[in-house]
Amino acid sequence: MFNNPVDFSKVAVGITAVGSYFPTEVVANDYFSGYLDTSEAWILERTGIRERRRASPEQASSDLAFEAARGALAMRGIVPAELDCIIVATVTPDMLFPATACLLQKRLEAFGAFCFDLNAACSGFLYALHVAVSLIRSGAQHRILLVGVDTMSSILDYQDRSTCVLFGDGAGAVVVEALENPELGVLDTLLRSDGRGGEYLFLPAGGSRKPASPETVQEGEHYIRQFGKQVFRHAYPEMAKVSLEVLERNGLTVAELDLFVPHQANLRIIEACAREMGLPLTKAFVNIDRYGNTTNATIPSCLHEAYREGRLHRGSLVQLTTFGAGFAWGSTLLRWAIE
Repeated sequence: MFNNPVDFSKVAVGITAVGSYFPTEVVANDYFSGYLDTSEAWILERTGIRERRRASPEQASSDLAFEAARGALAMRGIVPAELDCIIVATVTPDMLFPATACLLQKRLEAFGAFCFDLNAACSGFLYALHVAVSLIRSGAQHRILLVGVDTMSSILDYQDRSTCVLFGDGAGAVVVEALENPELGVLDTLLRSDGRGGEYLFLPAGGSRKPASPETVQEGEHYIRQFGKQVFRHAYPEMAKVSLEVLERNGLTVAELDLFVPHQANLRIIEACAREMGLPLTKAFVNIDRYGNTTNATIPSCLHEAYREGRLHRGSLVQLTTFGAGFAWGSTLLRWAIE
């Protein structure tokens, strides 16, 4: 694509294809109001969610990732053998090891790629996108498949109304590669972490700190735990702050954004972040009402849907912003590269 020698640090890198997949089972709010002390109206008011998707018992994260990846590769018009690397961002791997990326590689028969998983909770996709862009700018890789996927139903306690109503299952995939047009692609990324927030959103057992045992299973410690008020108080101001900071350091303003794509954790968080930024909510892409919080799949699936709806055009200024357990958060600015 380029005449040698190439200074890869200055090469434009961007998303050249998108894909997504959601399981077929739709779980509406009235499912929960049928057996929990909650109501459809309460869930909608507190979260903005009307329904979410749930994987079948036969489906694991690699299965969802496979479908999203196939869509992205088909859109790009390439075969799996043309990939240099596969990164899967997930908190619900099929198993602790091997990496879900390796399982996906096997399904795709993309044996020329090296593969690994990345875990930064709900922020994993943006962290992984930064890694992918950096690998390509280093000159080490040229074409990377990045999948954000989670089967959150596998770690939900369906008796805990504070968490089970929030999450859904899904996958989103992008192809990341060098671009010929230097005006397009990822412009900048700013990532942040604060480990002091780890106690507010976590999975208690299953790791080396507390290995699985009959006791941990009996105590429900393999289900997600979340302290919603603390997460909310940290999420929206930090999302707004990092978004404004990355805009400012690139000499851009909120008014110049064509589309703002936030992590779909809770509609109230999205609305509060937009207010803090002075961003009209009409510029924010929202699909949480139909899919819930699909964790690593939210941003890539939003990009796919926004593109299908005609809200993204070549050259559109797009900001991706996220927040998740860790705490981990960040923002990426890009010029959309797909026609």
